[in-house]
Amino acid sequence: MSALDVESIRKDFPILDRQINGNPLVYLDSGNTSQKPRQVIDAVREHYEQHNANVARSVHTLGTESTEAFEGAREKIAGFVGAPTAAEIVFTKNSTEAINLVAHAFSAVSDDPRFRLGPGDEIVVTEMEHHSNIVPWQLLAQRTGATLKWFGMTDEGRLDLSGIDEVITPRTKLVAFVHYSNILGTINPVDVIAARAREVGALVLVDGSQSVPHVPVDVSALGVDFVAFTGHKMLGPTGIGALWGRFELLDAMPPFLGGGSMIETVSMTGTTFMPPPARFEAGTPPIAQAVGLGAAVDYLSAVGMDAVVAHEKAITAYALDALQSVPDVRIIGPTSTVDRGATISFTVEGVHPHDVGQILDDEGVQVRVGHHCARPTCVRFGVPATTRASFYLYTTTDEIDALVRGVERVRKVFA
Repeated sequence: MSALDVESIRKDFPILDRQINGNPLVYLDSGNTSQKPRQVIDAVREHYEQHNANVARSVHTLGTESTEAFEGAREKIAGFVGAPTAAEIVFTKNSTEAINLVAHAFSAVSDDPRFRLGPGDEIVVTEMEHHSNIVPWQLLAQRTGATLKWFGMTDEGRLDLSGIDEVITPRTKLVAFVHYSNILGTINPVDVIAARAREVGALVLVDGSQSVPHVPVDVSALGVDFVAFTGHKMLGPTGIGALWGRFELLDAMPPFLGGGSMIETVSMTGTTFMPPPARFEAGTPPIAQAVGLGAAVDYLSAVGMDAVVAHEKAITAYALDALQSVPDVRIIGPTSTVDRGATISFTVEGVHPHDVGQILDDEGVQVRVGHHCARPTCVRFGVPATTRASFYLYTTTDEIDALVRGVERVRKVFA
């Protein structure tokens, strides 16, 4: 497809024909999880119906077919994110596991100085992070005695990088930050942060959970060391995600889990381990899920990520204008489309977000309410929670109009 034909795309998503409470389904929660096209659903079903077997264990036909499909999905995903080799793609169950895998590599006794962490060393994150990119580093700091530091935010929902040289210092060993905020929609300047980290010799991990599904991401061009992302936000199944890492770093990292498939030899006195990515994929992997994610990558590649970006930018501009025209609505985060994605969090004065969400659900409008696993961001902006509408390649202006009508009803009910 050379341009985004939203009506044709919507026909690929069976769930979008549903009704909720007698109203057409308006799905505005893609930042939480995306819907799945028939092509992905069919790929998973066909795998189970025709090729189901375990991988890397059998020489029979089904085992070979399953292994080829699994490793073929790895190749597709590597190509989608610009990885130099599929060996740099480690399958995980989600972004959270991918981030924890990296955190596990650091210790006070690591043989590799890049992963040696102790008192006096620093880990840097941001106030904007999803909990999955805060808690693992808090736990690592507690285990090693390292210090956790973070960048704050401006009132506009941007990272405050004015003191970047004081936050990222020669003591910094790792900088971990979100590419595209799941609550604010802010797209952060990876190049600026990564450049400072390189100056001091720190490793850089980027949480790409929201960026990889929505914007073209080339991991080789980002200038970072690790990128975590997840399948269910990019049209793929749940239970499958990935960690991209520079091979030399993956090769220096210890196993995350022990078990079958990740070993070279096992004796009662010791074990040797496979090279990456197998070293980090102990046990039976999410085979059908990987096949489904490969199909999702095929779908997004056929649509074209540039077309996805253009569509989402137009939809977001439309939604920002529409929501800001409603009295008592406050946008939390950037109010323009500059360096922001297709996620808008807002509050309605005097109404708890849970009440907003219930009334919108009565109208068939599906949004997320709460702190979106980003409670420090809510605290920063002085709100207990927000209502979040998040869009994707299948979102239409009619659905934004339905959202605004629902918010107007909220105001009338709670007037």
